[in-house]
Amino acid sequence: MSRIRRDDQDSNRKVWLLLVSLVCVLCLVFFAGKGRFQSPFLSRAAATVLRPLQSATAWVGDKIHSLGTEFWEVYYVYDQNRMLKNEVEGLRVQNLEANEALAENARLKALLGYKQTKTQFDLVAARVIGRDYATWSGVIVIDRGTASGVHENMPVVTEKGLVGVVVEAAPYSSKVRLILDPRAAVGTIVQRQESRVAGIVEGDPANPLMPRMKNIPKSADVVEDDVVVTSGYGGVYPKGLLVGTVKALKNDEGGLLKYAVLEPAVDFQRLEDVAVIVASREAPPAPITPPAQTPGTETDPAAEKAAAEAAKRAASQPAPAPAQPAAPAQPKQPAKQQNAQPAVQPQGAQKREAGARP
Repeated sequence: MSRIRRDDQDSNRKVWLLLVSLVCVLCLVFFAGKGRFQSPFLSRAAATVLRPLQSATAWVGDKIHSLGTEFWEVYYVYDQNRMLKNEVEGLRVQNLEANEALAENARLKALLGYKQTKTQFDLVAARVIGRDYATWSGVIVIDRGTASGVHENMPVVTEKGLVGVVVEAAPYSSKVRLILDPRAAVGTIVQRQESRVAGIVEGDPANPLMPRMKNIPKSADVVEDDVVVTSGYGGVYPKGLLVGTVKALKNDEGGLLKYAVLEPAVDFQRLEDVAVIVASREAPPAPITPPAQTPGTETDPAAEKAAAEAAKRAASQPAPAPAQPAAPAQPKQPAKQQNAQPAVQPQGAQKREAGARP
């Protein structure tokens, strides 16, 4: 116990000695700073005693200043870096928005040019806002409806060609059935003047991105790269809207007809802006008149049937009797005299007959 107390006393003495020394040094520093030591000897002694402390204080001060400077520089660089990052992000967003606005401007400019060219149509611009997940490639949703004058059975186009037809119209949105849908049926015709072959374009379930033009006669003049446009028959699609280009010709299952695989004029995977034809001042096309046919070369089944029935009726009627020359008129005799006359006449009658002759 005594040893522990002695150690505590020694430690307390050291602490007090250290405090006294520190107080003395501080007093010397204070008085030296105030100029209280006028004696050169005392001044040199104070400087000598205080030099290590001044050197240590100056070193510590320099380090603290340098550390503070470096800290503020690091903080300034960090703050500048954060500001520059925010600016870069803002510029990146502005660049994306500018590119999007530029692309939208190009699309709308193309639609406006199409509208100015097709003055016979009243067009309403619309934006694609969705697709029907049940039939991804067959139906889209646009942001225009009955409030904008859009109704069912109105064709939808872009500046490149035909898109489809409105099948359901709500006040502020509508569903459009694309020509890629297997349920679609678009009356078309080959644009080439030497061909002018008509057919029906519908979607192909086996190839959802390339519709087909069916009901083409096997001997019809249709070749690859022929341009196909709407024929105007049916009253839904105006005549002359671009549908696509023939890429391949294949025989139908029956063997009597063939169909053409079309590359659509519209890129349906990048479809964003469309136009709805709400009114058309274009006159509908005249009905097709079949050409005159010579006997024996009829190709129209209805005409063949009508001709056969006419021939049958003519054959079933009796032929008229040939005309004969008219006989001279004779006086009529009684029926008894025409049918039978007696072989021997009485003598009185013979005498009267003989006396009556000249």
